Amino acid sequence: MSEIQKDFRDIFAAVRARIEAVNNALIAAGQLPAGIDQSRVLVEPPRDAGHGDLATNAAMVLAKDARRKPRELAEAIAERLRADAWVQAVEVAGPGFINLTLEPQVWREALRAVMVAGRKFGRPDNAQARKVNVEYVSANPTGPMHVGHCRGAVFGDALANLLDFAGFAVTREYYINDAGAQVDVLARSAFLRYREALGEAIGPIPEGLYPGDYLKPVGEALAREFGRSLLAQPEEEWLPVVRARAIDMMMAAIRGDLAALNVRHAVFFSERSLTAGDGASDGVAAAITWLRERDLVYEGRLPQPKGAPADDWEDREQTLFRSTAFGDDIDRPLKKSDGSYTYFAADIAYHKTKLDRGYHDLIDVWGADHGGYVKRMQAAVSALSGGTASLDVKLVQLVKLLRAGQPVKMSKRAGEFVTLREVVDEVGRDAVRFMMLFRKNDAALDFDLAKVIEQSRDNPVFYVQYGHARAHSVFRNAADVIPDLPPTDEARARFLAAVPLDRLTDDGEIALMRQIAQFPRLIEAAAAAHEPHRIAFYLYDLASAFHAQWTRGSKDSPYLRFIIQDDREITLARLALVEGIATVLSLGLGLLGVGAPIEMR
Repeated sequence: MSEIQKDFRDIFAAVRARIEAVNNALIAAGQLPAGIDQSRVLVEPPRDAGHGDLATNAAMVLAKDARRKPRELAEAIAERLRADAWVQAVEVAGPGFINLTLEPQVWREALRAVMVAGRKFGRPDNAQARKVNVEYVSANPTGPMHVGHCRGAVFGDALANLLDFAGFAVTREYYINDAGAQVDVLARSAFLRYREALGEAIGPIPEGLYPGDYLKPVGEALAREFGRSLLAQPEEEWLPVVRARAIDMMMAAIRGDLAALNVRHAVFFSERSLTAGDGASDGVAAAITWLRERDLVYEGRLPQPKGAPADDWEDREQTLFRSTAFGDDIDRPLKKSDGSYTYFAADIAYHKTKLDRGYHDLIDVWGADHGGYVKRMQAAVSALSGGTASLDVKLVQLVKLLRAGQPVKMSKRAGEFVTLREVVDEVGRDAVRFMMLFRKNDAALDFDLAKVIEQSRDNPVFYVQYGHARAHSVFRNAADVIPDLPPTDEARARFLAAVPLDRLTDDGEIALMRQIAQFPRLIEAAAAAHEPHRIAFYLYDLASAFHAQWTRGSKDSPYLRFIIQDDREITLARLALVEGIATVLSLGLGLLGVGAPIEMR
């Protein structure tokens, strides 16, 4: 691909480079100071499409350092931009914003760049493959995955896909919470089911144990493996055996549930491996010692908080981490009154292992109920890394499950909640994944089991997938007019990349080309913000515009149809437009982990 063609692969970056060249010319002419910082100069779509194709804040952010009025500087920049071959019109608006309208040929060449790049469209050429660790799901291995876990799983997986596409070296990690009281409760619950499998009448499940039927297979497996031998052992002997077997079986079930969503982690990290459990070395003690050697841990007392008492406040001498030195509200305890470690201490040790493994870009996906835990964990990562690592915690809000507007509360399998697998089995993986991403992660989500399988515009996943299928129906129907159109995606893209595009002059066609050209910028921005929902929103808007153009041709303006029987040239040009739409819809759906069907049944 030539350098000129590369310019058209990311119009926003190319226009920003042209604005930077204009600013450099102004520096050479003495109208801007040498060395002025241009890093804050942005090129974005204007809020109002009527103001042009692109807008830049160049004059607004440079004016102060240039000691010039923003609008005056904007006029100087605009005057030079008017001479640019890409620019059709320039307007200075308000206090100094610059709105640009590009020549239609720019958008046509941007469309051609999609077909030349193919599956690489939107992927940066010069990515440095920075290592990033994305930890998500990390549910306690005490039961099946539920709908709340589902949202975090989909969000984390889509974010990992997005970062990988944007050029990062991504590790997908699951933290197994297999230490602490909850897994001992799991073991006792499984032991009860073991007794049941041996023929005992166990009666109602005692308070404090897990009541779901999902533990019956665990009890049956224990009975097959051990017969009645465990019954003769005291709890301190059978509990570690049962706990290990139960955790293994729960994790196998969790992996299966996640696989139903096409979610697969590369690393499963055991909390127990840090806490001297089952003969492991005490990684938590080692982390505390590491911090103490740097005067970041001390023995002291915490003042009583004002108002309601804090959960981790005790009026006693205790081991504390200097969390306030790194932006937290109070210093945090690392040991409980009985000498055992706090959850925070174990989490410090765990995140230290991430840093020790060479990760300095860390992303954790947590449930919304962990919001109060964010500051202390970010403080710990800052302390452990000497300020060189970043921890971005993405909080995932609750999912309200509905069916035709009515709440769905109970599970056939778990008894207390609806499982992830039940939802996937009912509506399918694609509907679950897309709709879990069709809201920002920190916004509450209503998931209606009836609506997500409707075949209507009101169902976003159907509407986007239908857009991709409709594009392929155009290719199939074009065979009579373009008998030499290659049948495979890659060959068809190469074929259409060479056709003339000058006949694409309709406002709707140009608007579609502009939307397609936004994809590389969207990838960059969504990856930087760690917000995969932006992809879902964009795909819905692109599919909607495509369907609208289809409707114009089929109902109002027959000359706008994508296939014109007696005009090979315009048909080829419009097939190229459809190819660009299909490519971007397929790429975007792939990033979300959603299928891109070529037919809808």
